[in-house]
Formats: sequence, structure tokens, C-alpha cells
Amino acid sequence: MSEIKIACIGSGNMGFALMKGIAAISKKSNKPVSIGFTDAYAEKAKTAADALGAGVFGSNTEATEKADFVFLAVKPQTISEVLAEIAPVIQKRLAAPPLLVSMAAGWTIEKIQTVIASGSAVKIPVARIMPNTPALISKGMIALAVSPAVSDENADALEEMLKGAGTVDRIPENYFNAVTGLSGSGPAFAFMFIEALADGGVLAGLPRDKALRYAAQTVLGSAAMVLELETEFHPAELKDMVASPGGTTIAGIAALESGSFRSAAIQAVTAAWKRAEELG
Repeated sequence: MSEIKIACIGSGNMGFALMKGIAAISKKSNKPVSIGFTDAYAEKAKTAADALGAGVFGSNTEATEKADFVFLAVKPQTISEVLAEIAPVIQKRLAAPPLLVSMAAGWTIEKIQTVIASGSAVKIPVARIMPNTPALISKGMIALAVSPAVSDENADALEEMLKGAGTVDRIPENYFNAVTGLSGSGPAFAFMFIEALADGGVLAGLPRDKALRYAAQTVLGSAAMVLELETEFHPAELKDMVASPGGTTIAGIAALESGSFRSAAIQAVTAAWKRAEELG
């Protein structure tokens, strides 16, 4: 079985999380991969590589020359610079180009292909992903879209590799900005909710460590119920199961509604979605 060569341009949290997941699933499935990092800060790339027993490339161009899959784990504000740097290498590899995997919010497959092509009519293989930070513990939600230039074999291989970091869902690319606003930004909103629940517990008299543990486990268990029972119950029905007439829960729900809780959550997602549109 031939080894798949993977380059990760950028060694921040998300790039590291995905490479960690890929390394884990490679070991589990006995499908060999070779992972190498590159970063604007060489020491950062070395730290990430050492943590996974991976390698370090000397430059973005070297990474692109050698890899079968090139992950662009860079921010939307810097991806144009990286694409301009690696474009000449990809143009030399048009007979057998690497698969570019971008996680830059707002950057469409077509836009990436246009920057790389530089007048060439050849459509290079590009995939877009939108992972989220729970990928750090292999619990991520990862949206995936691939261009027609990506072979079925490579698309399947990429999906299988990404499963090491969480749940993978192939979707039409036009959903990506909405996904960015919901699951890409959503963990931050969920962390804020957990923190607020814990603060409420502290105000009610619980020790801080107990309050935080109860808040986090409550959200975790509730999310698991939604996923496990999604074909049987809507979240509103699950909420109603908890809210007894004249009881404690309905009093709390009334307090949330007085603070426009659901409206604020909707506005948070749509604000993040609009920002993703702007970044594109």
C-alpha cells in the first residue's frame, strides 16, 4: 500500500487538530501517511511536528512540490499570499497536481482555482472544508465540498482521513458560509452559554468547579439526546418534556425569553454568516 504524502501549510490549532486526526485514523486503519508541516514561524511548525512525530518542510513551495494533499490551514486574510507563492509549483505539476484542501472562510473553490490557474484552462483539484474546534478532541463537525476536478478516489480518501477529527458531511459548496456561521463559529457561542450556566450555578451557591462541570455535562448530554432522538423528537418537544407546569424549568425559560435568548442566538449565527460572505 503506497504512502499518502500530506502537507499542512499552517500549524495553528485547526491545522494541528486535523493532522492529529489523520495520524490517528491512519494508525487505526493501517493506511500509511506521511505528514509534514510548514509555517511562517518555523519553531511553531517544529512544535506541531514533534507532537505528532511528523516532519517539517523548509517552505510552502517544498511542501507543495512533494505532497499529494496540501492542506491550506491559514486565515482568509493570508490565503491569497500563500496561493500566489505555491501557484508556480502547481502549474509545473498540472499533469499530476496535488489536491488543495482549503479551510479559509469565504474563499470559494472557483476563486482558489482562478488564483492558481494564472490563465491556464486546467481546473486544479480543490476541496473546501469547514471544521470546528472540537476537532481538537476528535469531536469536530466538518463540512466538505469538492470540485469536479477531484477524483472519486481522492474525494473518498480525503473524507476517510477527516473522520479522524470528527463527523464529516459532504454538502453543496453554496452552504459553506452558513455552515461557517453555525458550526464554524458555534463552539464559541456554546462555550459562552456553558460559562453563563456555570455563573448562574455559582450565583445560586454552587462551588465554581462543580458549577462548570454540571453546566458542561448538561450541554453535552442534551446535545447527545438531540442527535440520538432527532428522528423522533424536535428539540422543542424535548424542551417541553423538562418544563413542568408551574415548575422551575418554565420559570427559567421565561427568564431566557425575556432576555431575547433565541433571538440573540439567531443573530449571532447570521452575523457570523454575513462576515463569512464579506471575507469572500
